[in-house]
Amino acid sequence: MRAATHPFVFTGCVELRQALGLLALDERELLDRVREVPPDSIFFHTHGYFLRHRPVTTAYGNDFARWAAVEAHDLVLAERLAVVEPFSFPTLDGLREELVTILHDHLRGVDAVVRLPFARGFHFQQSHVVEVPLGPHVSTLAEFRDGLAAVDSSAIYLHMVEARARRGRRSGDFGEWLSSSLDMPALAAAIERIDAHLTTLERVRGRVLYLVEAALQEGGA
Repeated sequence: MRAATHPFVFTGCVELRQALGLLALDERELLDRVREVPPDSIFFHTHGYFLRHRPVTTAYGNDFARWAAVEAHDLVLAERLAVVEPFSFPTLDGLREELVTILHDHLRGVDAVVRLPFARGFHFQQSHVVEVPLGPHVSTLAEFRDGLAAVDSSAIYLHMVEARARRGRRSGDFGEWLSSSLDMPALAAAIERIDAHLTTLERVRGRVLYLVEAALQEGGA
């Protein structure tokens, strides 16, 4: 079986959150704050949503849509925000502009906005992840499959979400390794096409495992 030129190390992560001291008590303030918060806060409330809700599929997909539905009781805005797919934007600034456009367009048709109490406001945060190496290095596709099946789901987030959105590796760590170290560009491209929006990290894991298993069977045949 083909061995990688460089082994792969599965790495999990722990999220350290930081409150920014910025909040929005209504939808107009939400628009203003989205325009001004650091890019890492946009990341936290969109891509980071997958790490915090990793065991279950949610109907919202990001913190902004959830707040609009649960706290502001504005289901129209919530639906518009929920369909924003963060992975389709190559930069966080592009994602921010999309959120701003949705909020701005929505507010043009609203005469008055509901002012919420402090506890129900949108409290902006950002986070840093601390990486934690998990398990031994893997050098073959079969070893990669076995490691992927057993690794903590935070590793799926780090290698498939964080790597793409915050570190600029559009193929993710899995795809990059498969292409560069195992010379399997077709498998890497198939993994790159996996859409993690409105799903769970476990379903992402399952999809990657399916593709890897198919490649193993094809190679064995």
